[in-house]
Amino acid sequence: MSDFSPPRSPVVTDRRAFLRLVPGALALGAGLAARSGPAQAAASAQLNIGNQKGGLRSLIEASGNGGGLPFDLRWSEFQSAAPILESINAGALDVGYTGDFSVLTVFGNGAPIRAIAAVRNAAAGQAIVVRDSSSIRSVADLRGKTVAGTRGGWGEFLIKAALKEAGVDPGEVHIRFMAPPEALPAFSGGRIDAWAIWDPFISQVVLRAGARVLRDGQGLTPSIMLLVASQAAIASKRAQLAAFRDRVRRGIDWINGNIPTYAAYNSRLTGMPEEVLLRAFNVNRASNTRIDDALIAELQQAADQATAFGVFERKIDVAPLLDVSFQS
Repeated sequence: MSDFSPPRSPVVTDRRAFLRLVPGALALGAGLAARSGPAQAAASAQLNIGNQKGGLRSLIEASGNGGGLPFDLRWSEFQSAAPILESINAGALDVGYTGDFSVLTVFGNGAPIRAIAAVRNAAAGQAIVVRDSSSIRSVADLRGKTVAGTRGGWGEFLIKAALKEAGVDPGEVHIRFMAPPEALPAFSGGRIDAWAIWDPFISQVVLRAGARVLRDGQGLTPSIMLLVASQAAIASKRAQLAAFRDRVRRGIDWINGNIPTYAAYNSRLTGMPEEVLLRAFNVNRASNTRIDDALIAELQQAADQATAFGVFERKIDVAPLLDVSFQS
């Protein structure tokens, strides 16, 4: 069973603003954890899940993995990853599904969260794009140009990793931090020369805005999505989380054999052109991956590099974030 409820927290798209909210969110979470009696029993009969439109909920429902559970799935819709993580911290949500850098950022700030499942996307699903008519033919050609990307996430990391690989000092490039809704018209209108972005935006501008990929993330960036739960939910709803985790993994296995069906479903849900989603899903090729020593080492290396690039404000110890106990 499932039901829908609107977001119970404001949308926070600025990373620094979100970090300022975390201490208050933690305090609220402590208050919610004190519930007892009938209200607590009712809460344990459902799993509260944060969803971005076209994300986890569509995966579960399109793949037919949402039914037959002995508890309710209660979905709350959000526009971005940050408020999902905020709500998990606050105790308003039990679990959500977001990218590795978003999770690492809030975990590094002390949030009591754990990753209970991991999904690998192809690194080609992240890329620096330029207009097809541009004279820019290599990353080295970005000297003196304006490149946009998101601050504190995949965008900033990819820009700096690509510049390092090409031997270009970041000071030689004008880096502008812009969220996708601002960057898309700026790119299309020629106000920025290049854009570090992820799918489905890559596919959208390649197919609809005359763009081409300058350098994708292969060999440069991690591309791991994490199913993240609060420590409180792991303690009180472990069986529900384990069952839901299994449904998510089944859904991921289903996607690659049913990409046209999934693209059509998401197109109806989000309004994004089906051809754009078809290209994006074919490029990304999501696959379940184990949380093990190899993944911990991979994400630790990426986190250390992100700290060196200034993407993260401090060194982050990744191992405590990744919960290996759900693997069996």
